[in-house]
Amino acid sequence: MTNSQRARWGSAIRYFILVLGCLLVLLPVSWMIITSLKTMQDITLSKGVELFPNGPTVSNYITIWSEYPMLSYIKNSLISVGGSTIFAVVCAALCGYGLSRYEFGGKKFLLSFLLVTQMFPAVMKIIPYYKILVNVHLNDTAFGLMIVYASFSIPFCTWMMYGYFKTISTSLDEAARIDGCSPLQTFFKVVLPLTIPGLVATTIYAFLQNWNEYMFASVLIRSDDKKTLTFGISSMADAYRIQWNYLMSASIIASVPTMLIFVFLQKQLIAGMTAGAVKE
Repeated sequence: MTNSQRARWGSAIRYFILVLGCLLVLLPVSWMIITSLKTMQDITLSKGVELFPNGPTVSNYITIWSEYPMLSYIKNSLISVGGSTIFAVVCAALCGYGLSRYEFGGKKFLLSFLLVTQMFPAVMKIIPYYKILVNVHLNDTAFGLMIVYASFSIPFCTWMMYGYFKTISTSLDEAARIDGCSPLQTFFKVVLPLTIPGLVATTIYAFLQNWNEYMFASVLIRSDDKKTLTFGISSMADAYRIQWNYLMSASIIASVPTMLIFVFLQKQLIAGMTAGAVKE
């Protein structure tokens, strides 16, 4: 076998693996879309796997808006997730900059501690978070859920921003100080504008992590009018019936923000995630 034949066979195998991987990733999404276009009768009476629905309908998407407070679910999610994302990114940017520019005792321990906090299972934190929020009277509030979500994001977001700030030369800070800038002015006017890709990647990470969260919302939120989107979708399944067509339709709606983010901001996300991977 010649070198050109080996190259063609290698390319064919790589493309086959990529196509197979894409099919495996897209199968759950396609199944969700197909189910959302079926009536409940078609779902219960179907025998075997149906790749295409018989008589597809969009009535499920219309019905969930009239039977369930979808607008309220979306608003609550945007408030809690959006607020936590902004707070987490601001804290991560300031912490990452300080860790990348200053030397102090316990710095390595602090960086290691931030990573260690991500190793504990989330279920271990439910009771402590619940007790704390009850004691400060923030349980069953969007603000309390916002604080919890921010605490999830800050450690890893800090590491992301720390890696990005390390790629920016400290000579810029020194030049700014010579020009009379204070440390905060140096951060906001000189260094921060250079970290836009890193900020975008960090913001996307924090938003997606909290947008898809269900467990803490189901424990910390009790009022129907304060349910987030993921928690609200679960109310479409109860002890007596499961409305699969409504569940899949609502899941498609919940997936729209994440899909839009990946479609329009994937370049910034990849650039920000890999910016601190190479040390110059």
